[in-house]
Amino acid sequence: MLYDSGFLISSLLVLQLIPNAAALLDFLKFDHGRFSRRADSFKAFDVNPNGSTFLWVPQDEYAGKNFFDGFGFYDGADPTHGMVNSYLKRQSYVNASTAFGEGLAFVRDDGVAVIKGDDTNWLADGEYRKSVRISTYAQYNTGLFILDTNTIPWGCGKIIPWAPLYIHSRLSSYMAGVLDAGLRELAIRVHDNQHNQVAWHTAPGCMLNPNASFTGTVVQDGGTNNTDCNGLINNNAGCGITEWSRASYGPLFDQQGGGVVAMKWDENGIAVWSFFRAAVPQDIVANAPNPSLWGEPSALLMPQECDPIQYFKNHSIIINITFCGDWAGNSYATSGCPGTCAERLKNPANFANASWNINHLRVYRKQLFNGHVSAAVPLTVSPSLVGMATLIMGWIVSLAYLGL
Repeated sequence: MLYDSGFLISSLLVLQLIPNAAALLDFLKFDHGRFSRRADSFKAFDVNPNGSTFLWVPQDEYAGKNFFDGFGFYDGADPTHGMVNSYLKRQSYVNASTAFGEGLAFVRDDGVAVIKGDDTNWLADGEYRKSVRISTYAQYNTGLFILDTNTIPWGCGKIIPWAPLYIHSRLSSYMAGVLDAGLRELAIRVHDNQHNQVAWHTAPGCMLNPNASFTGTVVQDGGTNNTDCNGLINNNAGCGITEWSRASYGPLFDQQGGGVVAMKWDENGIAVWSFFRAAVPQDIVANAPNPSLWGEPSALLMPQECDPIQYFKNHSIIINITFCGDWAGNSYATSGCPGTCAERLKNPANFANASWNINHLRVYRKQLFNGHVSAAVPLTVSPSLVGMATLIMGWIVSLAYLGL
């Protein structure tokens, strides 16, 4: 029996590379049933404005019993001048041993990471309350950041930055970080407010376009939109957007099971979304996120008005809880909260909701398929991706040989 060598070689190539196709599917973490149910809308691949194809691939995950391994505990002075306290000095956060020893940072048996302020001790007049501030050892230059949390701290007298909890360059001083490398506050509200606020603080020259496509409302000062993100003016108010949903922060966020806050930072701009629990997109649940499927973001900083590569670099992720401070303290009198911020600080019962309960924090990097990648993001090619590409070429060769 005679065999055509070209057909035989291409057929063997296809058979040999089928396992690589399976590896690609596993790499994308597609569940067959889940994929078939959402075949009309669920896809992992995305397209840049220049036409290049890419997907977001996992880079770092902070979750479960190892959640705190990727974070350092900051025990220095609070740059926002909050009424936090450690054993050593006022207006400072507690160190790791105190946080773990006193139950201010721990991982529950179900894998949920808890970060909280002291909610057990009564304070004397003038005494400050213990709290925690942690930041990632890793620094990031672009990425997709997704926080899944069951609760976000809220209540009178508290100011809670997230950034994706609150993200800025780890430089020698707070203001140096703001001016040199930008600052993002992605989940930050005070008191009993029910709407999350996103803010940017940068060097001069970065502007927020109020006409961009986002669902939130530009923060105003005296009836004027705060569109200049310059941290050197307006008492470092920066530029900000308030989310429309009452479930984006506060008691409603907690009562319906929390949700997801996501930030996409690449050469195309910085966009922020928040989803209450029942509305979390399935591609996020499947660990194959595709922001192009999520609709308009809550907040958006466009590259035409603020270059996201120039104004933001070498950023760490910070999670913290502070009390009173520059924003919450100054706005307390008009917040509708009782008494004064310092008075409310004394009663531990006021801080029953001052905690994060985090399922995971995931960071993804952009993987392009045309051999190029956005600034500061290294290109690595998965063997399974190479295998899939070769498999497709094998099919093409076979079909071409058969004249199909």
